Amino acid sequence: MHALSTVAASKVKAIVALVMAFVAGMVDIIGYISFGHMFTAHLTGDTVHLGQHFVQQEWTGVASAGTIILAFLIGSIAGRTVIEAGSRLKIRSIATAGLLLEACLLLTVMFFWSGSQLLLLALLAAAMGMQTATLTRVGPLTVHTTFVTGMLNKLAQLLSHTAFLTYDVLQGSHAAIAPRLKVMLQARFIFGVWFCYLLGAVAGTWARSLWQTRALLLPIGLILLLVIVDGISPLSIEEEREASER
Repeated sequence: MHALSTVAASKVKAIVALVMAFVAGMVDIIGYISFGHMFTAHLTGDTVHLGQHFVQQEWTGVASAGTIILAFLIGSIAGRTVIEAGSRLKIRSIATAGLLLEACLLLTVMFFWSGSQLLLLALLAAAMGMQTATLTRVGPLTVHTTFVTGMLNKLAQLLSHTAFLTYDVLQGSHAAIAPRLKVMLQARFIFGVWFCYLLGAVAGTWARSLWQTRALLLPIGLILLLVIVDGISPLSIEEEREASER
């Protein structure tokens, strides 16, 4: 019974991770379109921009890129702090706290849309950092729902491993059949994370063109839906276990 419940929980977390990736894609593109073409989750690009603007002495760009990186880091630290507090206090649905904080940050951006661009970028980046820390593992896989470079690299590893296992199966190795299926399912999931991020970017571009400031209502609504899921099937148990083992 426990094994079945663990499998069911992993499936729920996998679906949640896909929804989170969709949310991140939406938030990232809405922020990019709205506030000076700066990404709030893609910190690799922001780091490159930071170096470029510093050399070119474009201090507004330096401030924007630096603020995003710092805010994302602070949001991620806050998210991990919440997880560790949940571990110490034995709170099973601690992901709710991180999700609600993320929703509040997005709601603040929506209400103060015409305010300081730098502050709004910081709030969006902090929300993405918070989300990154809230869900980091699905079964044996490390998952990043707010940036997909690592996910594509992991996909490449899994596809390569699948190719070798397929060769073993074709050579008559029955022992490779089950591992091959497992790796293929993992590859499908990782591809799904990337694809949902892409879908989020598509949906975010469309929603921003139609609804302007209200475009963030969709990701906020999805996050609140995940809060309900966390109340039924706690999402951050593995993250809490990692915190307690440190």
